[in-house]
Parts: sequence; structure tokens; C-alpha cells
Amino acid sequence: MKKVALIPARYGATRFPGKLMAKLGGKSVILRTYESTVNTGVFDEVMVVCDNDIIYNEIVSNGGKAIMSKKEHECGTDRIAEAIEDRADVDIVVNVQGDEPFTQKEPLEKLLQVFEGEEGKNVQVASLMQVLKDWKSIEDPNYVKVAVDKKSNALFFSRSVIPYPRDKNVATTYYEHIGIYAFRRQTLMDFTKMPVSPLEAAEKIECLRYLENGISMKMVVTEYMGVEIDTPEDLVKAEKLL
Repeated sequence: MKKVALIPARYGATRFPGKLMAKLGGKSVILRTYESTVNTGVFDEVMVVCDNDIIYNEIVSNGGKAIMSKKEHECGTDRIAEAIEDRADVDIVVNVQGDEPFTQKEPLEKLLQVFEGEEGKNVQVASLMQVLKDWKSIEDPNYVKVAVDKKSNALFFSRSVIPYPRDKNVATTYYEHIGIYAFRRQTLMDFTKMPVSPLEAAEKIECLRYLENGISMKMVVTEYMGVEIDTPEDLVKAEKLL
């Protein structure tokens, strides 16, 4: 299978405008994300798909590969779908968010493995999650939570606390959704034909569009524990982790 990593990069983030060009240990967040994705060595190709000359020049001037989107897009998945539309040679597309500077090899290998073997033939979309233990993070709407069934298929994604601990005596595991997705190419292309769904619009979580259209999403647990750069506070956390 030919595996490609695409990094959608939008300059004007709502909560933290220009965050992808913010400096993290002397390099921009987007450049660190690109380099860490390349360094995993699990992809046949890695490319940034951007909407702005600033990000494009940042990647290309540092020896990386980037392309400009031809039009405006509602979400990163639509952006990478445009980039892969004419690439019939690609089998699996991995969407690595531009604000994931600590992307690592092991979680991505585990993510790609779910498409292999007999069971893997039925997997169309997969994503990563990690255990959340800090209650402050569990309550924080900037952390997207996911509830899964016994086969690790996603039941729901929310910025709210799910499941809600009405019975405090029941042992509950909380998972944070890590914004790295893997798709079969055709499933990715089909996504762009689906209108924004009601739950997606309410939560501002694009993967809810799959669930609302009856498409299962396989979740893979990892001990990643990196930092997604959603807010200036996250950048401070990332500096400490770096």
C-alpha cells in the first residue's frame, strides 16, 4: 500500500491566529510538525497543504514539500482531499494536523496497521486517542473527548465530558482524541461530498460527519502524550516538553 501523509495548514486559526508560525524552540510549529512527520520514516511521501504564502515559503525554503490549496475549505480534511484528488496511486492518506509538532513513529505505525490483514479490509477511517487522567483537562473544551465501544470503534466525540460520571463509584476511562486521521483514499474523497452534519456544526469536530453518515471510525490507543498547539498556553507547555 502506498502511504502518504498530508498536513493541512491554515494560517488564520480562530483561537490562536498565526499559531503554525509561532516559534517553538527556534523553529515554527508547522516546520517542526513537518520534520517530525518525515522523520518517522513510515510514509512514501509527506506534504504540507496550505492556504497562505507565509506557510508555503516556510516549508519550501527549509527543503520541504508543500502545495497551495486552489480554493477555500471548511476543514482540513476537505483541504487534503483536494490535494489527493488526482492521485490514484495512493492507497492510504494520513491527515497529520499542522499543530502536532511532537508527531512520533510508533503511534503512526499502530494507526497504519489497522488497515492490514483480513480485519483491516473493513476499516475505512482510523484515528488516535490517549488516556486523559487530569480532571482539569477532561473538563477543558479544548480537549476533544471520544467514547468507544468494546471493539474500539468511536461512539461519539465531544468537547464536553463524556461519559458523564453520574455515578462517581464507577471506574471510568477518559480518552482524548488526537487529531491524526488515516483514510482509504476513496473514503476521503467521499467525505468531501457529504454536507456538514448537525453534530459536527454544533461541536466543531469534523470527524462527527463520518459517524452521522454511518461510517465507523476505528480508534487506536497510544501513549503519545504530546501537546497540540491550540492556544498560547499550549505553546508554553510545548516549550517545556521540548
